Amino acid sequence: MDFGDILDEWERLTAKPQGSKKQLKKQAERDKAAASRTSAGQTASKPDESRLQKVDPLTAWLRIHGVYDKDADAEAAAMHETGSDAGKRRRRLLQKEPDAVIDLHGLTQEEAWNALDGFFESGRRRGFEKLCIVHGKGNHSDGNAVLKQLTRRFIERCPFAGESGHANADSGGSGATWVILKRGRSC
Repeated sequence: MDFGDILDEWERLTAKPQGSKKQLKKQAERDKAAASRTSAGQTASKPDESRLQKVDPLTAWLRIHGVYDKDADAEAAAMHETGSDAGKRRRRLLQKEPDAVIDLHGLTQEEAWNALDGFFESGRRRGFEKLCIVHGKGNHSDGNAVLKQLTRRFIERCPFAGESGHANADSGGSGATWVILKRGRSC
């Protein structure tokens, strides 16, 4: 058997079944009905050999054992909190002063990104719940507020950054952003 034959066999084994979604769904329902009749003691007609399809071992193993989703466990743990507990925590954190503050004034975009990365990682490791980023309003920038936009992009991409918003007027207003850190999340 040469390599071309091996590739042809692989393509044959991994090819998707032919037919429309409706046809495939009807076939699956017929097969399920036949299986239930067999389990109920009735005799089922023998399946057509041409309809049987070989499945590669990895796909078979995944069908049997499933896939473990670690993120679903974290979400399920958060859902076990009663709504009132989660609501109380959220209200408490919104009223709370930030555990730590970082000022990005005078930094380049790359320096600011690296500073934010270290700041969030340190805050997460130390168990902080709320952080504040002072980025400025962009009054001295040409065009858009560069650090403000960079901060927003960082928060959107950070896996453990939760709810965020602008600080109140006496803490910097739209020139500062607070962020609530998610519990139990890591990089």
